[in-house]
Amino acid sequence: MLYKIDRSPRQGVVKCRRCGAVLVKHERHKLEHTIALAITGLALFVLANVFPILSFGFEGQVTEMILFTSVKSLYDQQMWSLAILVFLTSIALPFARLMALLYVFIPIKFNRTPWKMAVIFRLIYSLHPWSMIEVLMLGILVSIVKLSVLATIIPGVALWSFAALIFVLAATASSLDPDLVWERFEIDTPPSLY
Repeated sequence: MLYKIDRSPRQGVVKCRRCGAVLVKHERHKLEHTIALAITGLALFVLANVFPILSFGFEGQVTEMILFTSVKSLYDQQMWSLAILVFLTSIALPFARLMALLYVFIPIKFNRTPWKMAVIFRLIYSLHPWSMIEVLMLGILVSIVKLSVLATIIPGVALWSFAALIFVLAATASSLDPDLVWERFEIDTPPSLY
């Protein structure tokens, strides 16, 4: 069945008359929620990369580990490909995804269209599988369990920030409404360019 859907900003749900599937779900303040979650994610990301993840206490000496120093130590041990992979999946790509979300949604909030909006928005979706903070967190938890026998492990601020960031990124992904972007793209693009 073919429908012409009213995409006005009022609250409600549009369902198919035949099968009952939800076609469009209008939610109030969806754009503001996405922006707020992206800003929160950016703040948590900064905390997670500035403060130590873990502190190791062994024979009276305490060593703090920051995420970037772990990437540097992998590079110094000549594990270049692993260092690049850890840097991309845990630092560069999550940061790029958060910045791209803000780049697209903040101008839309003020009824503006950012330059190359469609390309950047497609980039957001293509970066999602590669920002693997969850895998990093799992690796950190496994290393805590393994190293707790040998040394005293003290979780740092960055560990808690990473844990919160996982939930904020999941909430951002679930609150992301692609229709807001594509509707804006249709308004600002002449029909001859489709």
